[in-house]
Amino acid sequence: MMKNISKIFSGNSSDCIFLLNSNQELFGCGYNYHGQLGLQKSKTEAKVYKLTKFKNIPKGKIIDIQGGFNHSIMLIENQDENPKRKLYSCGDCKYNGLGKGEDEDTNEFTEIKSPLFENNNDNIIDFSVGNEHTLILTSNSKLIIFGNNEHGQLGTRDTNNQLIPIQIELPKLRFNENIYNYHISCGFNKSFLYYSPFLSPFSNLEEDLIKLFERKEFCDISFKTKNGEIISAHKLILKYRLNQNENEIEKLQEIISNKSIQESNQIFEMIYSNNSKINPKLYSEIKEIINSNEKIEETMKRIYLNENENENEKDFIIERKEKQYKFPKLILIMRSELYRGMFLSVTEDTSNKVTDYSELSNKSFQIFEYWIYSNQIKDEIQITQEIIDELETGIDYFQLNQTNPNLFDLLINKFKNQN
Repeated sequence: MMKNISKIFSGNSSDCIFLLNSNQELFGCGYNYHGQLGLQKSKTEAKVYKLTKFKNIPKGKIIDIQGGFNHSIMLIENQDENPKRKLYSCGDCKYNGLGKGEDEDTNEFTEIKSPLFENNNDNIIDFSVGNEHTLILTSNSKLIIFGNNEHGQLGTRDTNNQLIPIQIELPKLRFNENIYNYHISCGFNKSFLYYSPFLSPFSNLEEDLIKLFERKEFCDISFKTKNGEIISAHKLILKYRLNQNENEIEKLQEIISNKSIQESNQIFEMIYSNNSKINPKLYSEIKEIINSNEKIEETMKRIYLNENENENEKDFIIERKEKQYKFPKLILIMRSELYRGMFLSVTEDTSNKVTDYSELSNKSFQIFEYWIYSNQIKDEIQITQEIIDELETGIDYFQLNQTNPNLFDLLINKFKNQN
């Protein structure tokens, strides 16, 4: 039985243990006073001393099993084309840690059914079991809870027990947060919801942009891979990264239609980050439809002159010495953490706000303006120590140091080369 064990499951408050082998065979042993092992054995068999093989478990891939004090909950994913995860529970019904709204114990795993789980576009991504309570997180940003709440461990702002799964308010995601980076951990009579960001090889700015474009409200072009998987992309970033030719989207569609999901994701990573090193071979197929750095300024001005419908394409006013300069919001989002947080805030209205750059000299502002569009410094610009000192303050204040290369590095390198 102990050969090829792939996973061991227990729980935060459990007195039983489950082992899963590489053939998806499940074994269990330990306390069974309330049927919490789910082995369909009589509850009079209070302890199961030897690892015992499960004969009847729900079909699908076992993702996780967690035990409470006198019950257990299992997460299973079906093996259909569109995998769906379901929860099953067994054991003591006290405080209804089983989530079924019934007052009977059960000594076998049976499904926890709720309208909150029925949406095919929603799936369970994380769950945790405490002493007699359970928290569940879904891909549609639902936080679902049930069980004992006498210590307020369910987070409902009261101490009422919940017999069946109910949804409570999840803290609002900030603009650069992804629900898949949230996790749950339940203690004996406490619960934690915490955020752990995904670490990527991109700079913070590019990473945030990629996460931003994965959010549904920003994804509005669908691409299908050769195996039929769907990838969504943001039309505005494609407008910025691709040549301004109506056929470029069609060309990209054609390229993606012949690629695997892994290759397709790499292609979009290269488009978003403008980084050919991710996969040089794939990059050679798309480089003809991607804007070169020299075309960035021209592209952004063309976007600026177009009639825009998307709020993120609209102008933002930068004020300097009683003059006003209009910049597309997208390019400021891509260059500055300050602007990114300002424009993508879910609570703050920034539509009529301006930024005052009056402290910059004419030459410094010209450098700033050109860099905002092109991420470059004009060759003919002569850099002085005064300009470096002046712009260094602005770079730090406006958090313009998140791109690669960033403005300050360009200034220093150019200053060294000129001297």
